[in-house]
Amino acid sequence: MIPKECKRLAEVDFPIALVSVHAAREKSIRHGHPSTLHLWWARRPLAACRAILMSLLLPDPCDEICPKDCKRRARNILPRAKGTPGASDMDLRNGLLRFVGDFANWDNSTSPTYLEAARGLVRAAHGEDSTLVVDPFAGGGAIPLEALRLGCDASASDLNPVASLILKVTLDDVPRFGLSLPAELNRAGDDINAALEKELSKVYKSSSGGQPISYLWSRTVTCDSCGTEVPLMRSFWLSKKATRKRALRYKVVRSKGTHAQIAFEIFQPRNDSEVAKGTVANGKATCLACNVVMPAPRVKTQLRASSGGANVVLDRAGTRLSGARLLAVVTLDASSNGRAYRLPTPNDYQGILEAERIVSEFGKREGQPPLAEIVNPIRPSPNARGLSAVTRFGVVSFGDLFTTRQKAALLILSRLIRSKAETGECDPAVSRFLALSVSKVAELLNTQSRWEPVAECPRGAFSRQSLAATWDFSEAVLTSHSSGGYATSLANIVRGIQGLCGYSDKPGQVQQANAAELGLPDASADIWFTDPPYYDAIPYADLSDFFYVWLKRCLPPSLLLQNLPSENGLTPKRQECVWNQGYDGLNGHKKTPEFFEKSVSAAFVEARRILAPEGIGCVVFAHKTTEGWEALLKGMLEARWVINGSWPITTEMAHKVGASAKAMLLASVHLICRPRPDDAPVGDWAIVLRELPHRVGEWIERLQAEGVRGADLVFACIGPAMEIYSRYRRVEDAEGREIPLGGDPAAAEPYKRGFLAYVWETVGRMALEQVLGTAEAQARNGGAGALEEDSRLTALFLWTLQATEVESVDVVQGETDDEAPDEEDDEEEKPKKKKAGYTLIYDVARRFAQPLGIHLDKWEGRIIETEKGVVRLLSVAERTRLLFGEADAAAMARRIENDVKAQRNYTFAFMQDVGAVPDIRPRGKGRRTKKESAEKAEPPTPQQVTTLDRVHAAMLLQSSGQTNGLRALLREEQQRGPDFIRLANALSALYPKDSEEKRLLDAMLLAVPRG
Repeated sequence: MIPKECKRLAEVDFPIALVSVHAAREKSIRHGHPSTLHLWWARRPLAACRAILMSLLLPDPCDEICPKDCKRRARNILPRAKGTPGASDMDLRNGLLRFVGDFANWDNSTSPTYLEAARGLVRAAHGEDSTLVVDPFAGGGAIPLEALRLGCDASASDLNPVASLILKVTLDDVPRFGLSLPAELNRAGDDINAALEKELSKVYKSSSGGQPISYLWSRTVTCDSCGTEVPLMRSFWLSKKATRKRALRYKVVRSKGTHAQIAFEIFQPRNDSEVAKGTVANGKATCLACNVVMPAPRVKTQLRASSGGANVVLDRAGTRLSGARLLAVVTLDASSNGRAYRLPTPNDYQGILEAERIVSEFGKREGQPPLAEIVNPIRPSPNARGLSAVTRFGVVSFGDLFTTRQKAALLILSRLIRSKAETGECDPAVSRFLALSVSKVAELLNTQSRWEPVAECPRGAFSRQSLAATWDFSEAVLTSHSSGGYATSLANIVRGIQGLCGYSDKPGQVQQANAAELGLPDASADIWFTDPPYYDAIPYADLSDFFYVWLKRCLPPSLLLQNLPSENGLTPKRQECVWNQGYDGLNGHKKTPEFFEKSVSAAFVEARRILAPEGIGCVVFAHKTTEGWEALLKGMLEARWVINGSWPITTEMAHKVGASAKAMLLASVHLICRPRPDDAPVGDWAIVLRELPHRVGEWIERLQAEGVRGADLVFACIGPAMEIYSRYRRVEDAEGREIPLGGDPAAAEPYKRGFLAYVWETVGRMALEQVLGTAEAQARNGGAGALEEDSRLTALFLWTLQATEVESVDVVQGETDDEAPDEEDDEEEKPKKKKAGYTLIYDVARRFAQPLGIHLDKWEGRIIETEKGVVRLLSVAERTRLLFGEADAAAMARRIENDVKAQRNYTFAFMQDVGAVPDIRPRGKGRRTKKESAEKAEPPTPQQVTTLDRVHAAMLLQSSGQTNGLRALLREEQQRGPDFIRLANALSALYPKDSEEKRLLDAMLLAVPRG
């Protein structure tokens, strides 16, 4: 056994770059991946979990108390998968780290060679006794799955019954029944599919145009100006396949005495310009008959009146009267086995009448509302996350997310599956997998599923960690063998099971439980490894209700693992460890930041209780706000944990960043921790403060060598900083006052300011010293040479926006991409064109700026713009009027030339007329009230020209081709001193490679006179 004091690999080193490559690549793997069994939000990549877990299990060979027998056995095992390590302990450590990195590769995860070696290394470290890994926030099950793969015991739990069901099938059913499951599941699925085809034969009407596989619908509104029915369509495209381009083309049909009608035809466009733009954008709808634009509030009001507008209204004969409009029917082309498109016929509406009858019969048979829990209300959340977007358009219950025909299909499917479970016709494990197939179907068979014209298939409702409102939607045919059909969904699950078979023959322990009340024995766990909820980022319970309302109809309670009380027949929310403003005041209970901190702390306290003395823990965090980080760290400290390591692993796809020009976290930080000893000393603030720059600087250098950049690097530095702070039971200054973790960043006294403010200051200063040179360090120590505030703010902005470098991989859009474009989830008007510039969350910008003496308000409207809690760095082009005024570039160039010849400083527009520069205040977070503005109003004073102003002026002259004026400016700046060139070079290194600003800077620097 590993001695209690022996360090683990994860506490001394980790192959960050290599594991990041494999973790990012895994996002593109779908077939056979466990994620294909059931959607769960913010799943951990198996590669990262596998590598971290190996590093937690294996001791550091360089630790003098590492058992010699453990090292001997490791030397014998490693050559089976890797080369023979060198003779020294350091060689053995490096060999183990290389193995950890290579084993993270998806291709090696099921390799018998690697599996045997990994399990052998674990046994060498822990003996033949089982090693227990506990994850109390198990979610999709990535961590306990990898524990089983390594031969450990796994205890997985989650408060959410949907997560618990995923855990049950993944960790228990698959290892227990193995390859017998796919055959049994296929047999049961064939029976169900045959029954579906029989019972739904009148619901999905076939015609001479071929067998339908999907119906394409649009919601409609009535034009307030001319009375025409307007189909709400984001696009007229049906197929964008190069060999099969199809689109809809409309014409306005006018008849005397009636409103104009919109008729469609399907055509084959020769180029994209022939396809009209959609009728709706940013919540506003354009009438195709009179071109009047209906404002977003009117569109929303009309949709609200029809519970979201997804259902069609028919008369008794099946003739459409109003509501949703069928635009086209997608069929299978028998000759080419491809997609074909036709316009709808009256016969296509007939099946909906049958669906209405089926839904009504279900209500009569059950003696209750036809959809039981599905009529439960969706709770709108004021923080605009989860399901709140759809509620703004009139969707008030889960039933409103499905058309009548979709409800009928899902009701029949649920009944068939439950019948097999209750009669014992299917084994409980098979019944659970059949229930998962209903979730797979429901994700595509709903009114939020959009038609993807490139892939020619419907897309799932959850393209991100929320439900976005949609205008047009795709209705898949449940009895088809295409995407959205039951046979296809079940086949995907079978492939997922086959991919899982063989990773372990040992089932895991699964329970639905609160993370603070696990019920495990004291000191029973060897590893406590978890990925807790991300503060206020993802409302798991609200989202999972979408599936839970159907799962409850498919399975009896005994198979559903619903053991904890819930509200309104849905998933439990009262105990869920999140901050959710939508639940403030729910039955007198509030889900506040304080609630999150208390819940996290309780989970960490429980972890201390169950962890063995020689055990170790790891906490994953990937939230992008400082509040979220502070809440998590407070919970850890209150539960008396010490952070001994911090490893950022790139777990998100680099394609998210693209040209979005905003700071984003691609990495998940893994905090390695142990329980803090009860006799831990009190820390001396002076010693902590003195050690902080050295530790952070060392870590920045290491991370940059691994390709970690920007926001990833910033948050990854919190870990090593916390290593210094968390080792003490408290930290005090010379007067005995406690230095808290957080506080007021603007305060002068450390006991009011808090430790994290000094962490941000340290990271910011070191970043500036890196990008702006040694003069910044001299200025920090009291010397001259620091650039002005706006230069430092711009440099910090761009430094934070840098993207972590990770090897490029082929990517398939992730199932939980929370940065998916907001195409149609908001009725509010948005700018027609996205503003140029780069953005940071206001709190991040403030945390950097305040300790470095940068006043954001001072630069509002001059180099930054703040709105809705986001700070935007103005583009150079946007500063043209501020610098040049009404003069054009040529006139400004001539003025600069004259000023230089006359040996006087050249001036800019804002210097000549202070009143020309409006006093622009932040909008949204940080905005002043009228009273505050009046109290703080000061007489306008002349504003000084800064180095950044002069660099931007030179870039603008370069952009407009004013060569003579640019040369005059550059000669003057060379005589003025080195700051101009120093800043220009720094910004050139910081701007993205393909940005216009970098192009201008590089071209301008080439014009600098030499010698």
